[in-house]
Amino acid sequence: MADMQTLGELEQLILLAILRLGPEAFGLSIARELELQAGRRLSRGALYTTLDRLELKGLVRWKLETGGPERAGLPKRLYTVSARGVSALRASQRVLDRMWRGLDDIFGERSS
Repeated sequence: MADMQTLGELEQLILLAILRLGPEAFGLSIARELELQAGRRLSRGALYTTLDRLELKGLVRWKLETGGPERAGLPKRLYTVSARGVSALRASQRVLDRMWRGLDDIFGERSS
């Protein structure tokens, strides 16, 4: 796990949104999912910069698909999370779980 890159919060949220959307994970749908599920509004630039960074890290892949009539046939990128991306998310989840463990007294509820 020493070579595992740390994921930032936005990277985690985008990876999770892609996984939630499955075959419908393209730019606009990812942005909508982030707003709906996480209350995060992103500029187009912030979204695509993060998607490009995730691709450079080998955590996401994309393929072009022909757009429908709503896009006048313009292609769109469909994103998928790679196996490496899933592993990075699992590692992040384990770290967060460890950090939350034992904080019941502080938050007044069961933390795990």
